[in-house]
Amino acid sequence: MNREPQIDSRLSAPPHPERDSAPSGVWCAVLATLLGLVLASCSPSKFAANQVGNAIARSGDVFTSDDDPELVREAIPFGLKTMESLLAENPKHAGLLLAACQGFTQYAYAFVEMDADHPGLEFEKQQALKDRALKLYLRARGYGLRGLELKHKGITERLAKDPATAAQEVTVREQPMLYWTAAAWGAAIALGKDRPELVADFPTVKALMKRALALDENFEDGAIHEAMIAIEAVPPEMGGSVDRAREHFERAVAISQGAKPGPYVTLAETVAVMKQDRKQFEDLLNRALAIDPEKNQSARLVTILMQRKARALLAKEDELFLDSGSPAENAK
Repeated sequence: MNREPQIDSRLSAPPHPERDSAPSGVWCAVLATLLGLVLASCSPSKFAANQVGNAIARSGDVFTSDDDPELVREAIPFGLKTMESLLAENPKHAGLLLAACQGFTQYAYAFVEMDADHPGLEFEKQQALKDRALKLYLRARGYGLRGLELKHKGITERLAKDPATAAQEVTVREQPMLYWTAAAWGAAIALGKDRPELVADFPTVKALMKRALALDENFEDGAIHEAMIAIEAVPPEMGGSVDRAREHFERAVAISQGAKPGPYVTLAETVAVMKQDRKQFEDLLNRALAIDPEKNQSARLVTILMQRKARALLAKEDELFLDSGSPAENAK
């Protein structure tokens, strides 16, 4: 399975009035966690942890509008570890479990796995980064499953036996937990292709994403359709379909009104590479790069990071295609 999901969907999570209050990402944690340290120093009780956890869970975007990815990179680990400290005090806090699942997934993708794709990076360093990202995705998956277990005790075991049926238990109020659990799980599979026990979970990820899609296709401006591009871009023997992947791409672009680079990057690195369509690969990535980050400042960081990925893919284009040279050069 190719990488999923799609960084812009992982880095933005606008609140939905019909669902439980949910954080838009670990970015929201930094200011709230400062309060957490003060409360914890005064009273390390479950009450303090619960109050700070509620503050984190209710918080909106803080850093998604930032234009300095490195500043954000340095701030996130503090928030993540504070969440884990609060969960140690209150392990069944739904908001914190969602924040941890989402936050570790975002951090692993944006600031660990993407670093591994840097052109010219030594193989050993590349592999070390991918191994670290895999561990972070699995940690995120663990928090997500714990969150789903709160209202559906035993669902982890049921997902292993009959994922399609078990996924139907989840309601629209739990869609954020459903989506982020599937996103973390799918990303882990994409990096763990040499681990049969992980690859065997692919049907579970697909079932979870399909359930999330059925609940609300507009979730996070088409993020689920974006994830489904990668899920469908697997060999037909695994149930994939290029046609369905393209359909999800069209819906993701339509829902986001073409303002997100993620769908273009995802289709380029999956279907275009699989079909060895260099021209489409370049066209898609250039469309992603043409998006102005300033036009949607609330998602500016997302756009900057995905455009960074688009440039990295273009830089290693010759490694991804069997032919040599650009389409224009090949036409001469």
